[in-house]
Amino acid sequence: MSAISALYVETAGAYFGVPGVDPWDIERDARKYAGPHPVVAHPPCQRWGRFWHGSTRKPHQFGMGADDGCFAAALVAVNRFGGVIEHPADSHAWSHFFIEAPPRKGGWIPAERFEPYSGLQWTCCVYQGHYGHFAGKPTWLLVSGVRREDLPELRWGKTEQRLHPTAVEKHGYAKARRIGMMAMVGGKDKTRIRNATPPEFRQLLIDLARKCRPMPHFSIPSQGTDR
Repeated sequence: MSAISALYVETAGAYFGVPGVDPWDIERDARKYAGPHPVVAHPPCQRWGRFWHGSTRKPHQFGMGADDGCFAAALVAVNRFGGVIEHPADSHAWSHFFIEAPPRKGGWIPAERFEPYSGLQWTCCVYQGHYGHFAGKPTWLLVSGVRREDLPELRWGKTEQRLHPTAVEKHGYAKARRIGMMAMVGGKDKTRIRNATPPEFRQLLIDLARKCRPMPHFSIPSQGTDR
């Protein structure tokens, strides 16, 4: 079993105690990762998502991409050592770093926007609900260091509609559909629960990383323009 490193993961979370996995939590600071293994990277997504600016009640508290260099460091790691980055669908990091936006329907597409293509970087949209998450949770993946013929076909496409029964009872079908499952998760552990990686999806990412090989002379441009 080849070793991999899991970067930006929760302390004592899904990647701890897994054979062949070296987890890097906040205490180890994954920005300092220097190899040698392929990686599964979960860089922070808050400053790249729909509400990158902060609360709608206090707009523009933060700048887009203000993540202290975490995503950029994750890109360096996957480009140098091979591996996979996971981020929420529609992450602004993709366009910022010149990565092609994958279609919601699924399927692997070349990640590079500009020719000549390396043939070793791929991106896709996959729904974690197919792999055990309580919500659909559309997710973008970037894989580096592997040829297309070596990538697996995933469970493509949207999951079935999921409505929280309490939301339907309190707010009716239309609002329950609009707010989704994630909004109904509350309490002190809500962030951990929403962000948790299901075991089956974790294993998929680990297996992907184990297919990847180092690419020490190749990198995605370090900065782009969000469109």
